[in-house]
Amino acid sequence: MSTTRQASVLVPASLPQDRLDTYLRKCFPQVSRGTIQRLIEEGHITVNGAPVKPTHHPRAGERVDVNWPEPKAAAALPEDIPLTLLYEDEDLLVVNKPAGLVVHPAVGNEEHTLVNALLHHCAGRLSGIAGVARPGIVHRLDKETSGCLVVAKNDPAHLQLSAQFAERTLEKIYLAIVCGELPRDRGEIRAAIDRHPSHRKRRAVTEEGGRDAWTSFVVRERLRGATLVEVRLHTGRTHQIRVHFQHLGFPVAGDSLYGGRPNQRVGEGTDYIPDRQLLHAWKISFVHPRTGENVSFEAPPPPDFEAALAAWRP
Repeated sequence: MSTTRQASVLVPASLPQDRLDTYLRKCFPQVSRGTIQRLIEEGHITVNGAPVKPTHHPRAGERVDVNWPEPKAAAALPEDIPLTLLYEDEDLLVVNKPAGLVVHPAVGNEEHTLVNALLHHCAGRLSGIAGVARPGIVHRLDKETSGCLVVAKNDPAHLQLSAQFAERTLEKIYLAIVCGELPRDRGEIRAAIDRHPSHRKRRAVTEEGGRDAWTSFVVRERLRGATLVEVRLHTGRTHQIRVHFQHLGFPVAGDSLYGGRPNQRVGEGTDYIPDRQLLHAWKISFVHPRTGENVSFEAPPPPDFEAALAAWRP
């Protein structure tokens, strides 16, 4: 097996409360816990050179070796779907994802996804760590969220980028139009997020359990019944911006899942009713996995976002 398909982790401190699969999920956040469990059970993951069980508790000084199996043929098929590229080299791409495009195949969206487009564009030159359904996918954006998305072309780039996501050293800045008039010009939201107790597709702020989540924002423009905010993600939880602003009482405009009555009010008295949540991944900055240089990319807001601003300006 090529050394580019291997990774090693030195456990810095004993973790009696963590299982090995849970610990490795934190080290490689873009790999599912189920995949990690399977790799442990198949002997692809060892501790100090010996096979272990997923329930093993990591101890200080242990060396965990991960041998990533060579990727199988992609489950998704290449499709000639146009892509807007902000950057591309031998290691990665930065895509300006349009709203309405699903990132990877899943039940109900088996084709016409970003992955299908990437398989065609890259002719198979994508990392395999995230599995056959998600080749190259280091992070995701919701279907109706537009903007910057980074894709890894090889495994070393994927591992480096995943580590930056896990260590929170990337900078991710969004633009969002939220319902209502925020009372403060800036603020922080620190509230743990977990699955909603009764709605399968939703997440919710929780006082017990859940994963820590941190969002900060600055008001950029005050509109009629809405506010344009610049949002920084310090963690990357599912639906984080949408859940946090809904928790404040100012959900993202056009968000059919979290918007509720505020979403209806913001369109009243104007000529514009958004077709999707007005959330845009505006900028992303990270260390290039090969060169070590700090790089930054920006995707201009799409026409529907600009149309909402024009319709809701005083």
